[in-house]
Amino acid sequence: MMVHSSVLPPSPKPATDEQDLIAIKSPVRSVGRKATITKEELFQATLNLIGPQKSISSLSLREIAREAGIAPNSFYRHFRDIDELAIALIDRAGLVLRKIIREARLQAVLQHSIIRSSVEVFIQLLDADEGYLGLLLRESYTGSTSYKEAVDRQLSFFQQELHEDLIRLEQINNNSHMPHADIAAKAITQLVFNMGAKVIDLSAEQRIEVAEQTMLMIRMILTGARHLTEEPL
Repeated sequence: MMVHSSVLPPSPKPATDEQDLIAIKSPVRSVGRKATITKEELFQATLNLIGPQKSISSLSLREIAREAGIAPNSFYRHFRDIDELAIALIDRAGLVLRKIIREARLQAVLQHSIIRSSVEVFIQLLDADEGYLGLLLRESYTGSTSYKEAVDRQLSFFQQELHEDLIRLEQINNNSHMPHADIAAKAITQLVFNMGAKVIDLSAEQRIEVAEQTMLMIRMILTGARHLTEEPL
């Protein structure tokens, strides 16, 4: 997302393996109970149940088992309890979203429109069938303490990736070193995710207005970061 730099969040080491990134399609419920179940099917069953409003903490193990078409005891082959499933799903959501946004930023570098491309992709993800972005936004506000911590961990991954992109793009653009690029990355990450939480229930026209304001704010952050001195305010 940035005109001279990139936007949208970053990452140290994800808690979920990249090769574990299997696309989750809309579920097809089978008749009767299944003999075996995969983690991906449990993730999808959970996403089906929470929809756009509910937190994972509101679900019971039996509800998820019923949606997945398995006996409750089969759940324990993959997770100890709902909390472990929720944190694994949050980790999966962060991994999938970072991959999508990273690819969008790489494409945008060629068009010199990283800020716009990143924000637009972020907005589009709000309506994606998988519901991953909505999950992160929702659990960051309404989830339990452990869920909020899991979301914060994912945001730190977004932040780290953005920090690395800011440094790389400043070098590509032959700009001088950006002081406190890590703080700029943190500010942009928080701004964009707060924007997402604000627009998730807005109309398309209202989303465009908020997105344009967000892009301007990001440019302000980057301009300020490039000219920041170590002098006290």
